[in-house]
Amino acid sequence: MSVLKKLFYILKPFIPRKLQLYLRRKLIISKLPKYKDIWPILKGSEKKPGYFKGWPNDKQFALVLTHDVEHKKGYNRVLKLLELEKNLGFVSSFNFVPERDYKVEPDLLKAIKENGFEYGVHGLYHDGKLFSSKQEFLRRAEKINSYLKDWNTRGFRAPAMHHNLDWIGALDIDYDMSTFDTDPFEPQPDGVGTVFPFWVENKRHHSGGYIELPYTLPQDFTPFVLLKESTPIIWIDKLEWLAANNAMVLVNVHPDYIDFESTGKNYEEFDVKIYIGFLKYVKSKFEGKYWNALPSEISAYWKSIIYK
Repeated sequence: MSVLKKLFYILKPFIPRKLQLYLRRKLIISKLPKYKDIWPILKGSEKKPGYFKGWPNDKQFALVLTHDVEHKKGYNRVLKLLELEKNLGFVSSFNFVPERDYKVEPDLLKAIKENGFEYGVHGLYHDGKLFSSKQEFLRRAEKINSYLKDWNTRGFRAPAMHHNLDWIGALDIDYDMSTFDTDPFEPQPDGVGTVFPFWVENKRHHSGGYIELPYTLPQDFTPFVLLKESTPIIWIDKLEWLAANNAMVLVNVHPDYIDFESTGKNYEEFDVKIYIGFLKYVKSKFEGKYWNALPSEISAYWKSIIYK
């Protein structure tokens, strides 16, 4: 972790949230012209792996809906978001922070699975220090692995999309979702440069590995909370490009940031109609052409085609 990043996490609790968002918004707006050729679309990232011959049942693209549950507010909205997606004919995956300001109840995990959805582990504390040192990561990895086992899941995503793919090999997982194809506005902005899953060899044990699933649509927070976009057009435009390239469309939407009542009163939330509009567009424009898969299903499929 860089000195500046460490300093940010030290000072962050003392900076008012509104001021944090205002400064981040100004910074992103100033940088948009500089990054217009690499965000939200990075040309070249659509190159297909040589072993990839297409998605199951000749689907045009894969659609993966994921949700990081940041705080208790988001946790209390999980079933509401699940019902919204279920009613529209979609399934998704929820990632929970094991030790934050909410307790993950077994009954909720059971309800998620019974509805055909999925869940994974989202770091440990969400304090920005998971990758502060290798020693600290390995110490936390033991506890993360215990939660993976207790919750009966094999999926992981690190908070704030921090990542070290070699270290993540210490986790007992089938897939990780801590990266992105391109996103210069992330705290750790090094994208993986592909809109397809890929295999990460486990260098710690010299055997096995896991599937990395990068998000390929901008996270909801940047366009809708920081940039105040009022329509899903940024998602739709990239969706069209991803679909045309038979890619994986993977999005991360936080229940914490969704204004389910469309009140417009919370400066840190965006109208649920944006997400509904996106899902309805997918459903109407690409009916029968997409594979709405859970991360575990993408992982299993990708392993199967790698080892054919």
